[in-house]
Amino acid sequence: MFQPKTKKTIMSVAVASACGLMSVHAYAQQAAPAETSKSSEPASDKKTENKQSDKIQEVNVTATRYSTSLLRTPLAVTAFNQESLARMGVTSAKDLANEIPNVTIVQSNDSAIQVTVRGITSSNTTEIGDPAVGFHVDGMYSPRPQGAQALMFDVAQVEVLRGPQGTLFGRNSTGGTINVISAKPDFKGNYGRAEVELGNYNKRQLHAVQNIKVSDDFALRAALMKVTRDGYANQMQDFSEANLPSKGWIPDGIPDNIQRWNRKVDPSDYYTNQNSWAARLAGLYKVNRDWKLHATYEEFQDSSAGGTAFKDCDSVAGTRYACPTGWGRFDLKINVPGMTDMKIRTLRAGSNWNISNDASLDYNFALADQRRSQLYDNDKGNMSALPFQITQDHPRIAGGNNWGTWPLSDQYQQTVDSKYVSTVHELQFKQRIDSLRYVAGLFWMHEKNQINYEVVDLYRAPVGLASGAFYAQPNRQVDAKAVFAQADWDFVQDWTATAGLRFSSDSKTDKDGLNLGGWWGQKEFYNGGYDPGTPGTPGYRLPQGNDLNYGPGGSAAAYRLYGTPSKNDHSESWRKLTWRLGLQTQINKNEMAYAALATGYKAGGFGDRTLACGGSATDPIQRECADGKPNTETFLPYKPELVTNFELGYKGKFFDNTLSLSAVAFAMNYKDQQLTGTYFVSKYKTPIPCTSDQPKCDVYETWRTINVGNTKIRGLEVEWDYKPWPGAKVGGAFTVLDTKIRDYGSYSDDYNCDARVEFGQTPCPAQFTGLGPDNGKRLYDVTDNNLPNAPRKTFMLHFSQKFDLPSGYSITPYVKLNWRDKAYFDVRNDEFAHIGRFQKAYTLTDASVRLDSPEDDWHAELFVRNATDSKAAYWRGSGVGAQMNYAPVEPRMFGIRFGFNY
Repeated sequence: MFQPKTKKTIMSVAVASACGLMSVHAYAQQAAPAETSKSSEPASDKKTENKQSDKIQEVNVTATRYSTSLLRTPLAVTAFNQESLARMGVTSAKDLANEIPNVTIVQSNDSAIQVTVRGITSSNTTEIGDPAVGFHVDGMYSPRPQGAQALMFDVAQVEVLRGPQGTLFGRNSTGGTINVISAKPDFKGNYGRAEVELGNYNKRQLHAVQNIKVSDDFALRAALMKVTRDGYANQMQDFSEANLPSKGWIPDGIPDNIQRWNRKVDPSDYYTNQNSWAARLAGLYKVNRDWKLHATYEEFQDSSAGGTAFKDCDSVAGTRYACPTGWGRFDLKINVPGMTDMKIRTLRAGSNWNISNDASLDYNFALADQRRSQLYDNDKGNMSALPFQITQDHPRIAGGNNWGTWPLSDQYQQTVDSKYVSTVHELQFKQRIDSLRYVAGLFWMHEKNQINYEVVDLYRAPVGLASGAFYAQPNRQVDAKAVFAQADWDFVQDWTATAGLRFSSDSKTDKDGLNLGGWWGQKEFYNGGYDPGTPGTPGYRLPQGNDLNYGPGGSAAAYRLYGTPSKNDHSESWRKLTWRLGLQTQINKNEMAYAALATGYKAGGFGDRTLACGGSATDPIQRECADGKPNTETFLPYKPELVTNFELGYKGKFFDNTLSLSAVAFAMNYKDQQLTGTYFVSKYKTPIPCTSDQPKCDVYETWRTINVGNTKIRGLEVEWDYKPWPGAKVGGAFTVLDTKIRDYGSYSDDYNCDARVEFGQTPCPAQFTGLGPDNGKRLYDVTDNNLPNAPRKTFMLHFSQKFDLPSGYSITPYVKLNWRDKAYFDVRNDEFAHIGRFQKAYTLTDASVRLDSPEDDWHAELFVRNATDSKAAYWRGSGVGAQMNYAPVEPRMFGIRFGFNY
């Protein structure tokens, strides 16, 4: 690759402390010991290497599309090498949670991850959603957030860029960018390494790498990783029955929830398990001195059960919503075991041509084929109503069939099949002309996504019939094109000005998509396998679990019986110019400072066709809008989101290169933020008045994306690495983040209204009865509240000390503390007793001790992560009423790993 001229050549020293965590600035990539013959290595080089290991090593990153020193890169960047990832137990992007300043990562139910950077995130991980933090592999954009689950193995470096990347990494990077850079084949010879990890919960992990020098001009590199682990969930089979004789619910020994999939599974197949593998084969060919061709083929297979949420027994302890006696922290009752079959095949290829000493032309191409089927238990046995919550009489009792609370809750979602195919092309031209260097490029990404997806509620109010929706989307396309350029001009000695532009054109199209079914219970769902009779007439009865063990049940075949499906044919497009301006000064050879003003953009979108007040053309009772307007169709479109970021940064090295320090202060304006969830759409007239425990029965809510007006984000990020004496390393980070909502719009505060009164908390506001779109909302002002998953402060600290033993062995103990301040999970920022959606401040502690052989032939390491077994949550919310659910951090994990170089 073309390397631009600089005033002083920066040598990248490929040596890292044997157990130094690269959680802040990033340590130098450690070369595999076998890459250089031990017999030919001069003793003087060994002494120089040992001396250099007591210094902070230079690390190069590609955040500017050039290879530049991290300490001279005018961006907020954190980097990790493979050794650091292994020490932190990272096998995919989700494992980087809590490891990066102002970054939070959680896993969703559909095998995707949700990344939050400085409070900016996207929770829409479906085929119509876009992430707010771009994910790249070898600089190439990966559009689907499920792709970030692919195992991180044999990487040269992982770079995390914070703040909008509106020019060079401009596709959907309003929050930032994660770039996974895989290790490349080299011409140093035939060598390899392998590492085996054994841990609690029966964890087994293998990682192997082999480099092959075929000739002086052609090299191959193969890598394999496989990981299995039992789920830490305590998964029990669910054979629940409704039991409230006073309301007519009398157990008869037959389960009330669906038994079609209910089976006993081993711990290796429990929710929260791991069962995945990945393999990669890469080739590098030197056509001549100035022209190289490269290609990589990669496969990833995930066969795990998936993640889940659990009952939050600590929150409701001492209340009538408390968990059953003896209910454990990770207990689950499951009648739909999790099943995932996701395969991602990726081909990446490209050409690097050094046209001259001052110009290069790079072309890169990526083709990804992701296929997934998945079955997931939505209620997990956690969401059934408690006896005192049940207000619905059994349908065989006079007065039943109302909008009250049912004792039964049985829900599942199923991706019957899906296929996401994306192609990405990027052409870059780099040139230096005297004191000016620039990169200009063209970007084109095209997706064609197909999915058949079903979500089902087996006992839907008001009559208790099964209901659900099936989305048959054979052809959803996304097309994104961009032209970009960014230039750096050394206009006077030690001063550099930066300017960049990117023009983006995005379009989304849904062709031949169908919505089948709806959310009004109909016996057609049973597809002829069960006839409950007619609600409100003699002989009508609810199905029981064994009644549903028939044929397809649901799926497209049943939903087509509901009537004419809704057609989703629709398309929209957006265009935007984003830019970056920067000024950088090299204070001296070891210190620099910069200022930058940058913008970011994420395209808008739309949802599935629906009616403005809900319902469908085949509902037995047609809905009438409360405002008297016709119930017309809508696709619930939403606008692009925009970010403007002003950043001041400082980076330097001190004390004879034993201390590195960086500090970044930023101010961001976040406009039209895209939030995805179940949100208010309209209010409609109901044939039966709502009951007190179902006050929203006349409110149409649906899963959709909305725009939130304006948020001000301010913050400070300080990172450091220090080697105070030989063999020691102290590193860490400290952040302050202030995310203030200035213009949310009309927020409806209707969270757990009855429980708030019961617990003496601030009651829900009264429903707004005036005219306009806010009719039916419980309006609450969230001005100056914080964004979700944005703790005000975080602090990370790690320490390691390498001891060289007389025998030539070395031993390195290591410890890391990670403290995070209180965080909210909703813009309401509630801290309600028992039902609060927040997480108190908490600390995670990791520790390890590593033994290295005299000639670096092998190493062994004992480790523990979350040593104190913290019970903190990444998310918390309610199920039925005040029954709380939460997504916990992983429990204490410990084990041993062995590594071999050959």
